[in-house]
Amino acid sequence: MDVTTLAVALISVGGTLGGTLGGAVLSQRASREQSERADREREQERGEQALQAKRDLYADLNATARAYRVAARDAVQAAGRSESIDPAVLNAAKEAWADQYSQAQMALTKDVLEVASKLNRALGAGYSVVKQLPSSPDLDEAYERANAWFSGPMSDGVYLLRVTLRHDLGVEVEPHFEQTRTQMLAVLDSARRSLEHQLAAERVQVAGSP
Repeated sequence: MDVTTLAVALISVGGTLGGTLGGAVLSQRASREQSERADREREQERGEQALQAKRDLYADLNATARAYRVAARDAVQAAGRSESIDPAVLNAAKEAWADQYSQAQMALTKDVLEVASKLNRALGAGYSVVKQLPSSPDLDEAYERANAWFSGPMSDGVYLLRVTLRHDLGVEVEPHFEQTRTQMLAVLDSARRSLEHQLAAERVQVAGSP
């Protein structure tokens, strides 16, 4: 075999091996890129599912808080008109909120949980307002106090929860939201404590009546 023939043979073999190895490398690269793309898509899908679950949780939390406040306010207004009150409506709203709040406690961020927690206590105070109405020594004052609570602090508290949830989802972002949230929470907590003090004093008065 002369040198030229040998060179041609070596080049031929080298080309074949090079093509085979090159094809294998390209195939591995394509497979790796496809796998990485699939991983990214799965991660994106998991993120979207988590975000949707969070939206659903927030929507239910907001809805049950509003329903609880409305049921309590309606009970007060019905009593003020001397209409019969179905306690099952208010109790159902109370239980729905309690169940949703219990679930949310395991998933809410610290700031959102703080708002939900203080609102939960405020809603509980509102429930006491309704339940204590029939035994109040001064019904006119009691109705005025109840209406003021549900149209004022309680309404603001439910509004604050909704805004906080929207802010956490990135739907409604205000530049000074943290300061506003802190101020509104302080007002709600102060109003709740004042209301609870009034209710406690009233219970003592009723208990001491002949």
